[in-house]
Amino acid sequence: MDIDPRRLRVLLAIARTGGVLAAADELRITPSAVSQQLNKLEDETKHALVVRTPKGSVLTPAGLAIAEAAEEIERALNVARARMEGGAELAGIVRVGGFTSFLRTIVIPHLPEWRVQYPQLQIRIFEDDLPALIRMLRQRELDAVVVELDSATAAQRSLPAGMSEEPMLDEPWKLVVPSEALIDTENVDLARLPLPWIGVEHSAANASVIGRLHRSTGGQAKTVHQYQETLTALALVAAGEGVAVVPALALSGVVQDGVDVLDVPGLGTRRIVLRRFDRRKSVNGPVDTVARLLRESVAAFDAHAVVQRP
Repeated sequence: MDIDPRRLRVLLAIARTGGVLAAADELRITPSAVSQQLNKLEDETKHALVVRTPKGSVLTPAGLAIAEAAEEIERALNVARARMEGGAELAGIVRVGGFTSFLRTIVIPHLPEWRVQYPQLQIRIFEDDLPALIRMLRQRELDAVVVELDSATAAQRSLPAGMSEEPMLDEPWKLVVPSEALIDTENVDLARLPLPWIGVEHSAANASVIGRLHRSTGGQAKTVHQYQETLTALALVAAGEGVAVVPALALSGVVQDGVDVLDVPGLGTRRIVLRRFDRRKSVNGPVDTVARLLRESVAAFDAHAVVQRP
């Protein structure tokens, strides 16, 4: 397969913006030029890479594979460029928004070493729900936002013009049930759980999972209570109030008696992405450096998690 790597940026722009017109605006070229480059890339790969829908353009499995490879190339080039330009003192304030499990596990433990590595760089953390974080990002009150998505429904959303999205981590959803509530924990029927779902705030990715599962089984989304923090969900489950779906990362370092954490086929994965504006600026600026630090922290955490798995 002989691919002209210059065409990969077009596919990435389509993936990140959700359409040919938005990608053209992002790249500052004409929509016809985007379509031409995409057609040539499809000819080179001998696969359809994009499917056009009424809601925008969605990458095919082949398109996702090429886009992931393109992102790896982009990341490698950015890291190399940053290292080459690393002689200048990096200074500035970068405001990063995110949700509890990512900030607690991936970001905050590394703040001391980042402060030593870049003494003039100030990283400020903002924790809030998704609507508030996106609003602050749009108003440029935040420089970057870490967002969680249900991977199975992630392609259904679109991004505003000029906003980019960079994948950080895919991790499994887990089913959390009261201890010994299920006789057979190896063959769990998600359509016949003996307890209701613990409700979660509607903008959380967990809510998308519950809705998706009920649509696939033809049932109704029967929920009780409503929580925001995983510790609250675990406490409710331990009390026998229901079952919950939570991401693996949120369970890191958490001990909760009275619950069983199960891997269940069909739950899918949670996708964590970094969203920001104005990526056309210098790749060695403060925001790009923080993005690189986040990628490195995710990679280190993921490698450690792989080693720790039985």
